[in-house]
Amino acid sequence: MREFKIMSGKVTIRSAKERQADTEALHASIAEQVQQLAESGQWRAFLEFARSFHNYSLNNLLLILSQNPNATVVAGFRQWQTRGRQVRKGEKAIKIFGYRERKASRDDDKDETEGEQQVVRYFPTLSVFDIAQTDPIEGAEPLPQNPTRRLTGHDDHGVIAPLTTHLQANGWSVQRAPLMNASGYTDPGLHRVTLAENLAIEHAAKTLIHETAHIKLRHVEDLDEYHAHRGQMEVEAESVAYIVAGLSGFDTSAYSIGYITGWSGEDTALVRDTAARVLKAAHTIAAVIEKPH
Repeated sequence: MREFKIMSGKVTIRSAKERQADTEALHASIAEQVQQLAESGQWRAFLEFARSFHNYSLNNLLLILSQNPNATVVAGFRQWQTRGRQVRKGEKAIKIFGYRERKASRDDDKDETEGEQQVVRYFPTLSVFDIAQTDPIEGAEPLPQNPTRRLTGHDDHGVIAPLTTHLQANGWSVQRAPLMNASGYTDPGLHRVTLAENLAIEHAAKTLIHETAHIKLRHVEDLDEYHAHRGQMEVEAESVAYIVAGLSGFDTSAYSIGYITGWSGEDTALVRDTAARVLKAAHTIAAVIEKPH
């Protein structure tokens, strides 16, 4: 695998030729890393693990986030035990609503027969816990490692200010707000880019590049088209984010490679086929960031 060294610190001004060589090297590394992740089976193992968890309703997702904005994977006390993890003593539960049905007999004055059966629906309060509130049980099978780990750095590497200014100059607003199961979202109707408020600065910077890529690649001009080809468009946007972040001095592979692997369906050909569009958008966005302000 070709290695590309990410240098931390201030953004280095590059010539067009140097930037082109750097972007091509970074893009080439994406397909190689996606293939390695796919061949290792790590992505599929984590996907199966994630699918084993209950899908919560919109109302319960809102309840979870209101009580623990950093929650990622939640389950009940005994559910965690079956997955080889123990909720730590003293951890505060996250309260959600369950759903139950029971049959109850009722008397009907119009019918002399024995009372009919009716279904009574009720919504008991349930307790769940985030994975961060648990520890592995000794001897249990370790959980698959999440191949899309959010970045935790406190430096935006000079990305957020110039990209925000650029977007605002082109009629877009940028805000931080609570988001469910997403790091960012671009609303073409309101011309607004939203970044999740609980993101670390470094991950917010990567996400702003990703959302800017959606705009530059014209993904959001037709939402029906976006949904029809969402896999390809997410591969393109995150590939741009990975490249531009690399040019700006930080490595997003801990998140980007797993993300791209998932949306590409482990297909490295899709990564290579999008190269021309990805490289063009990466050059455009990198130029905005590197431009003296």
